[in-house]
Amino acid sequence: MLQQPMMEKLQALKLQGMIEGLEQQEQDTAARELSFLDRLALLVDQQWTWRQNQVLARRLKASRLKDACVENIDYRAERGLTRSVIRALAQDSAWVRNHEHIFVVGPTGVGKSYIASALAQKACRDGYSVYYTRTAALFRDLHLARADGSLRELLRRLNRSDVLVVDDWAMAPMAESERRDFWEIAEDRYQTRSIILTSQLPVSRWHEQIGDPTLADAILDRLVHNAHRIEMRGESMRKQRGDKKV
Repeated sequence: MLQQPMMEKLQALKLQGMIEGLEQQEQDTAARELSFLDRLALLVDQQWTWRQNQVLARRLKASRLKDACVENIDYRAERGLTRSVIRALAQDSAWVRNHEHIFVVGPTGVGKSYIASALAQKACRDGYSVYYTRTAALFRDLHLARADGSLRELLRRLNRSDVLVVDDWAMAPMAESERRDFWEIAEDRYQTRSIILTSQLPVSRWHEQIGDPTLADAILDRLVHNAHRIEMRGESMRKQRGDKKV
């Protein structure tokens, strides 16, 4: 039996991984036959794994990402996805380390948000911080922050994330305040942080949606030339699933 005072001290030290490891070792005859150092090494490994899992769980919760992962991406549907491209981006998330961006464009329903969330979730697993938002929600939050005087703090908070995911980008023409706020975001993240944008419109139409030619040039200059493009096509997967149920 494990001694209660030792368990209480481990709990006070927040060594939950070691507690779970000790409980497992007590029930494993083979583990009890190991040397002291071998058993200790196993406990240290379990504590390390437990701590890393806790950190990852906090990153994922803070990211507000949709439930998605690269291992579950469906390549069977004809929608323009190339397995080798996704695999290269997912490989240790080097695009984040290199401060590159990703554009996922295509018609509605083909899974753009899932692909973006899956790549961002892999970045979380590789140790990077992520924040997901929809374009309408982002501009609403920026508008409210400007009204209550917290705009600079919100922009600083957004910039602290290694990856900013903005879903449904360029769906509608931007207002003056929106394009200026997004220029601030693009400028703050230029060559220091990464952005993932999903859009129903091709990149060639983003300029007109931003509106002001000078700001459009400035924003796109900070995004386009350092971005990977995933161009999707095909019918809505939601429609296809619906047809199968009929």
